[in-house]
Amino acid sequence: MRVLLIEDDENLSAVIEEQLQKEGYITNRCADGETALFYALNLEYGYDIVLLDRMLPIIDGLTILKAMRRKQIYTPVLMMTGLGELDDKIDGLDCGADDYLVKPFHIKELLARVRALTRRPTDIVEEVLRAYDLTLDAGQRRLTSNGYSIILTQKEADVMAAFLESPDKTQTRDGLLWKVWGGRGEVEDGNVDNYIHFLRKRLRELGCKTTIKTVYGAGYRLEESP
Repeated sequence: MRVLLIEDDENLSAVIEEQLQKEGYITNRCADGETALFYALNLEYGYDIVLLDRMLPIIDGLTILKAMRRKQIYTPVLMMTGLGELDDKIDGLDCGADDYLVKPFHIKELLARVRALTRRPTDIVEEVLRAYDLTLDAGQRRLTSNGYSIILTQKEADVMAAFLESPDKTQTRDGLLWKVWGGRGEVEDGNVDNYIHFLRKRLRELGCKTTIKTVYGAGYRLEESP
């Protein structure tokens, strides 16, 4: 797998690159936002994941991330930053980051998150899924309702697929962790809650009647308003 590593701290970048290469990843390092933006927007390089520092010289990480998503490049992005306040995390995730890791971090945690983001669940079927007023083309990550479509990130599509495969079933956090991330060991419950937040926002953007309802003490389920 190919990793685009965007980090201006040369010492940290070298450590991360060394560990990634030991795990068998092919890496490309960038130390400033201008160079990083060029590589991030060129699909010919075929990166499987981007590790993106938020605070960069010339062009900051959020600007790079927004540019990727505007161009409909949905390569998984793990944002790395010293900005650890809740609002900082929400900003990064709302801009399209798939995960957010606060510095300082242990390299083992970084590697675990990389594995979680690049692992494709085998039990999510590549097909068109329909329930209520929603249609998901799982392969294209395209969610449609009432003639309007949006492109989801890979993890958003995986979570939505889990709901649409069993639209009348309450999805527990543990169940979603196993289905989408492959288990509890490399992610936190908060990952599920974050993606529920993102998908609710997506559903509002589409103006559909279907919502994701919290079933207290149990999990989440789809519900169509009258």
